Amino acid sequence: MSHSIPVLDFGSQTAQLIVRRVRELGVYSELLPHDATEAQVRALNPLGVILSGGPASVYEPGAPQMPAWLIDSGLPVLGICYGMQLISHALGGVVLSPEDREFGPADVALSGAHPLFAGTPPSQMVWMSHGDRIEALPPGFHTLAANPSTPFAAMGDDARRWYGVQFHPEVVHTANGKAILGNFLHTICGADSAWQPANFVADAIERVRAQVGPEGQVICALSGGVDSAVAALIIHRAVGERLTCVFVDNGLLRLGEAEQVVATFREHFHIPLVAVDAREEFIGALEGVADPERKRKIIGEKFVRIFEREARGLSGQGSSLPFLAQGTLYPDVIESSAPDRTKGVTIKTHHNVGGLPADMQMQLVEPLRYMFKDEVRAAGLELGLPEDWVWRHPFPGPGLAVRLIGPVGWERLETLRRADAIFLEELRAAGQYRATQQAFAVLLPVQSVGVMGDYRTYADTIAIRAITTEDYMTADWARLPYELLAKVSSRIVNEISGVNRVVYDISSKPPATIEWE
Repeated sequence: MSHSIPVLDFGSQTAQLIVRRVRELGVYSELLPHDATEAQVRALNPLGVILSGGPASVYEPGAPQMPAWLIDSGLPVLGICYGMQLISHALGGVVLSPEDREFGPADVALSGAHPLFAGTPPSQMVWMSHGDRIEALPPGFHTLAANPSTPFAAMGDDARRWYGVQFHPEVVHTANGKAILGNFLHTICGADSAWQPANFVADAIERVRAQVGPEGQVICALSGGVDSAVAALIIHRAVGERLTCVFVDNGLLRLGEAEQVVATFREHFHIPLVAVDAREEFIGALEGVADPERKRKIIGEKFVRIFEREARGLSGQGSSLPFLAQGTLYPDVIESSAPDRTKGVTIKTHHNVGGLPADMQMQLVEPLRYMFKDEVRAAGLELGLPEDWVWRHPFPGPGLAVRLIGPVGWERLETLRRADAIFLEELRAAGQYRATQQAFAVLLPVQSVGVMGDYRTYADTIAIRAITTEDYMTADWARLPYELLAKVSSRIVNEISGVNRVVYDISSKPPATIEWE
């Protein structure tokens, strides 16, 4: 394979954001566990390694440590935050926990010209998020940047080509973060900028062929979103007619979506498609369930059992079950703390990552597992997916169940479905759909007093949410025009019986997540 700059994950919630930034700079990267073996790292043909941040202190019992093999590897290394502290700790420096900690924006001053900071100003804004700090540099290192609170905001050993920054260059709040990462990749490691998201297509096709083999059958869980569509097209290129797409109408879809998906995939893509009406089965299992994790687990298991049932019908008596394909993405993996690549903290269980039953009988095929949403869209265009499908907003695997706060029931689902349809319709009419990256309605378990005509009402509340984001790891609320919000609110209240109040969610991620559950 081509060269790469892997990232070793020490538990930072922005570890995959480092991977994204590296890829944006034209260099392939993957996230590996902090205790990955040298063979695992070398398999990616690395020109250098980046150590992510993390929540631990280097002196804590059981704190993740830098791999011993890395010291004599000859590879350039960039440590970020906790990664910088690990370098110092491993090579003879001193790390302490001062009384004053730094969280948020900070100014740092460069100690002089250096290739790591080439093209950046002598004083610059960075994003700090650390408790511990370095009090004494390891032998061979010198100071590259500092401020009054952090005397060693950046350090380097040019002979070894090892560097550390106490701040987070991967986040947009660090003004010159991308330039700093680019200097490490291109100047220090010598990487070129040849990698592009479209490269994923050919690579993913080969990976699927290798995993499935010359005779294996695949069924693809098709939802109608861009992720599962791109996964299906990649797999179809890899195995041809040995792919069968299965679309399950679980009763948790957006208005008119089931009909649209079936028509589009049968008529446009000409891929074998089995449509399963499982609305009664899903809603029956979810009836009255309010806990979001239980919802996800129930939905995940139901999907798998249905796919196993369909797979047995496709495979015939005595044959092995087909592989199960899904459109799982990197953010799904990181938030579910999947064990193969990450050591992060679980934020929520994604039904297609952490919600699958342990006794599932099919092997998973996930061609998009290490791709970000923008990379999936680039791959979709490369595969000839129509633009209106490529730019569809993400829809969660558990569907409306996790946008229905509180117990699941048919009547509440229909209320939410109609409200969501109104919001998206008006968003498109106002030309705001492509200006936002995700927008949806949420039905709250809250009723309030209202007045309609001359009558008092006590009815449901709908929250609407629209966000802007580059990577879905962080997000901001969309500043939609007041006129648009007013029209959406008026239509929802007037057209949907049982709703008398609409609120707009103005929370960013973090501290909130994009979805409510």
